Amino acid sequence: MSRRFVLLAVLFNVCLIASNLFETKIFTAGALTLTGGLLIFPISYIINDCLTEIWGFRQARFVIWTAFIMNLFVVGVAQLVRILPSAPFWDGQEHFDYIFNADLRITIASMLAFICGSLVNSMIMDKMHRAAPEGKGFGWRAIVSTLGGESLDSIIFFPIAFWPVGIRKIILLMVTQIILKTLYEIVILPVTSAFV
Repeated sequence: MSRRFVLLAVLFNVCLIASNLFETKIFTAGALTLTGGLLIFPISYIINDCLTEIWGFRQARFVIWTAFIMNLFVVGVAQLVRILPSAPFWDGQEHFDYIFNADLRITIASMLAFICGSLVNSMIMDKMHRAAPEGKGFGWRAIVSTLGGESLDSIIFFPIAFWPVGIRKIILLMVTQIILKTLYEIVILPVTSAFV
């Protein structure tokens, strides 16, 4: 394995774990309602595109499954740490629980959405790459694969994770996230293309 592959694999894992920690924060930007994960999760799709484009679907799939397992590991260890008795002088348990108390519904939604969306993103990228003459059209592949993967991710995640907020808000969250994450891909595309 090359150093670049290892670096991208590690960064992919960090992006997934961090985005899951940030996803529970809901904020507004003007008229938009967004989740904190939006700031970092799209980077995982950009890395996924690079991995698939350079090393192929098989290697990208390995990194995706590794990230899935590492995320599961972090969730499990966080639950273990939560139940450890607090030191008598420490008053942060409530705040720690608020961040790391894994809501089972959100955890399942996140894990399922990630694995499905990331694999679909990589499969689309790989199939388009194989069909492209001499590997041309990376930008188009990156956008289409992100749109496909992010759409599936949002269609799975938001209805399961945010069901209590109502279908109208869920649809608005899904559409907003899909559009913004795809725009994120488009804006960063010159950097991604230069790396590839």
